[in-house]
Amino acid sequence: MKDLLDFTHESRQVRVVFRPGAATTATAGEAAGLGLRRLLVVCGSHGAATARAVADSLGPACAGLHDGARMHVPVEVADRAVEAARAAGADGCVAVGGGSSIGLGKAIALRTGLPLIAVPSTYSGSEMTPVWGLTEHGAKRTGRDPVVLPRAVVYDPELTLSLPVPLSVTSGVNAIAHAVEALYAPDTSPLIALMAAEGVRAMATALPAVADAPDSPAARGQALYGAWLCGSCLGATTMGLHHKLCHVLGGTFGLPHADTHTVVLPYALAFNAPAVPDAVATLARALDTTDVPRALRDLAVRLGAPRSLAELGLKETDLTQAATETAGQAYANPRAVTADGALAVLRAAYEGVEPEFPAP
Repeated sequence: MKDLLDFTHESRQVRVVFRPGAATTATAGEAAGLGLRRLLVVCGSHGAATARAVADSLGPACAGLHDGARMHVPVEVADRAVEAARAAGADGCVAVGGGSSIGLGKAIALRTGLPLIAVPSTYSGSEMTPVWGLTEHGAKRTGRDPVVLPRAVVYDPELTLSLPVPLSVTSGVNAIAHAVEALYAPDTSPLIALMAAEGVRAMATALPAVADAPDSPAARGQALYGAWLCGSCLGATTMGLHHKLCHVLGGTFGLPHADTHTVVLPYALAFNAPAVPDAVATLARALDTTDVPRALRDLAVRLGAPRSLAELGLKETDLTQAATETAGQAYANPRAVTADGALAVLRAAYEGVEPEFPAP
């Protein structure tokens, strides 16, 4: 029988609150509902003011604020945060900010088992996944553990009103990447396909609206809605070539997280496209296009995102090492990834050429 359904889908419970103003009006209630009475609030230095407002809203339940989050979660940064949580006698953690802050909150949860509440201020979608990442000795390692999945996520579109348009765009395309890979993951399902298509549609619609009117709560809310769906897709499926490349480029070469995802996505998808026609067809409908990789590249570049890895500071002499590291890691991917194949993707992304690869 053609198209016989055959899949496994696992759901993990996360309570989601989504409304304007929720960061300072709902977080305390979510903590109380979880029975938490001493919360460490973690953030990065750039988001300290927002995190302080959330901390103040917790009242006596706030045990302290730690603003040491850094991109790619260096292991020494995680060590300091864990020490801060233990010194505060925290029974839970609230991560306020983007992927770096939420990643640090996950590192605390991984080491201590403390429940995590996420209050995201960007569109990365990390808050909806049990995926953690730590960088040590120039290499980023990732894993999955249910303990790092936030118990509650508080989405407040007002928190993203001040997010600069360039960061909004790259953060949003980063989220799209999660949905794209979920569509052709070995553990995808019909539910994931529905969420991925809607997440991509929502984000691709929202980002131009955000660029046109950065202070529009409606546009910001639509982008945050898309991030929720795209992040949920990543949380339920296995990562492939795209994420493998980005982890190497970020962990080993220090490239900025969201920018790297934005540049790499069209090329990783173009490489895999011949092996996943159904996923490409779903994306084509969501984006109303006949050329999905080019449409994704054009969307990002039209809104001011970087076009190439060279713009992000990668050296041409780094390409071979990055390709070798990528091919040497075990990730599920619909098309076999050799060092030569990874190098071809990286070189195209480095040069910013049209995202086209011959079928295998």
